Amino acid sequence: MHPRSRLLNERKALLLSGSVLVLLGLTLIALRAGAVDMPWSDFFALLLGREVADPLMQTVLFELRLPRVLFAIIVGGALALSGAVMQALFRNPLAEPTLIGISAGASLGAVTALLLGFGGLLVSGLAGFAGAVMATFAAYLIGRRYPGVAGLLLAGIAINAFALSLVSVLITFASDAQFRSFSFWSLGSLTRASWSSLVWLLPWSVVISLWLVARWRVLNALLLGEREALHLGFALNRVRRELIIAICLLIGPLVAVTGGIAFIGLVMPHVLRLWLGADHRLLLPMSWIGGAMALLLADGLARLVVMPAELPVGVITSLVGGPFFLWLLLRATPHKS
Repeated sequence: MHPRSRLLNERKALLLSGSVLVLLGLTLIALRAGAVDMPWSDFFALLLGREVADPLMQTVLFELRLPRVLFAIIVGGALALSGAVMQALFRNPLAEPTLIGISAGASLGAVTALLLGFGGLLVSGLAGFAGAVMATFAAYLIGRRYPGVAGLLLAGIAINAFALSLVSVLITFASDAQFRSFSFWSLGSLTRASWSSLVWLLPWSVVISLWLVARWRVLNALLLGEREALHLGFALNRVRRELIIAICLLIGPLVAVTGGIAFIGLVMPHVLRLWLGADHRLLLPMSWIGGAMALLLADGLARLVVMPAELPVGVITSLVGGPFFLWLLLRATPHKS
């Protein structure tokens, strides 16, 4: 291997290793932070399996905070990773997972379940997932009639608008309790995180995320253009279909549980691309790690700002992500006409 290539690989490995360590540190801080004060000595004693004087701390740490923190990691990582894939697939820095109707379809499924009297996590989550899958499938079927990804983009915008209009109609028939439940869900929340949901969502998300990271070669080829990617031997129609299905299967179940969490899938991969460049071999895993960090920090703020109550985490990501993205746009050098 050329010495310069070896040096670049070593720097990438060092960057990834350092990022994982930072994520681990943030995880420990998030586990300790909350309305119930937990001294560091008791915190580390619990992590090592020792007993502490107050048994409430063990319940708070392992039954409430740990599943929520793990859920924040996999949701934030999945959103940012999917955003990086979408931006490469559409060759558009403004692309994100919600563009193809995933969130709108999940909202329609979730509100339908609530109106039918199914407010539990299992049924409403499955309904939200089914809505996300159907919306994405409809966008793909319509968009495939046109060459490239322009048709999929336009179909996704139309289906988003249609699904959200149906949600608005259905909400008018909801009771006050149903309306409050849906409103809190739609703003994005990690309060429904539990070990029962993590049992199937954690391995599911990890497997699909690893599969997407392994597609870095075709995403690099797409940066050159579709014609060049075809000349390199990639079957773009099949690749496009596989990537869209994988993103839907990854984001759909998570959004069905958490509701809409804005800007993680848009801002994080965009910022990392500006910093690290467009090589998806590094960009994809760094997007996952960066998204996990961002949602951990946002969830920490959501829990601490109005303690002992909490804000929906989607409100925090929008309050921070919106102005930050505007700042990125304003500081960019405009093209001269």
